[in-house]
Amino acid sequence: MGLRIYLTSELSGNNAELYSRIQELETRENNLTQKIQDMTTNWNELNISRAQWSIDSYCLGNADDKCKACQKGWLLTQPSCYAYNDAQYPHQKTWEEAREDCRGRNSDLAVAHNSDEKNVIYKYSRLYSRYIRFGSIEEKSFGNRGFWIGLRVEDGKWKWVDGSDLTDSSFNAEAADGHCAVSVLRESNWASVSCEETHQWICQKKALSV
Repeated sequence: MGLRIYLTSELSGNNAELYSRIQELETRENNLTQKIQDMTTNWNELNISRAQWSIDSYCLGNADDKCKACQKGWLLTQPSCYAYNDAQYPHQKTWEEAREDCRGRNSDLAVAHNSDEKNVIYKYSRLYSRYIRFGSIEEKSFGNRGFWIGLRVEDGKWKWVDGSDLTDSSFNAEAADGHCAVSVLRESNWASVSCEETHQWICQKKALSV
């Protein structure tokens, strides 16, 4: 009789502990579910906000009330938009700083996978250099020093910021560690320089389909 009472008491205690544990787990599950719902709501609100920002930045302020393929201040050459940052000394940037600036604008440093893209970079670099000279600013301090592009040495090879290898055989500079490429106007080509130098820079992103 005493053993039966003991076992019954022991089972009741275990059941109570198990029930308490189940309740605790259910509470945690409910809390996690609520957190997931809150995060989903916040994410949706963020996406809506970003989408609205994109619409506003491409569409508002245009005289014809039409959306443009590029935001204000960007130059369109399909399929990309380009921003030429002709910063004056001492506001020019290292390669990493320039890339960070581009990323902050939902873009990256410009790449040139073919002759068309290479010509675009050179054409606009030359345009900005002329603008600078006409403004009576010393040529040697600005455009002709070159614009950073999205090409640097990684693991002993020249690579673009999108991860692809350089295939342009006309650029045969040694792949020295710590070196990046600038678009050089006089040579109509690129030059290998230390990534720690400061230069102007070119951002690129995909044009909006309108």
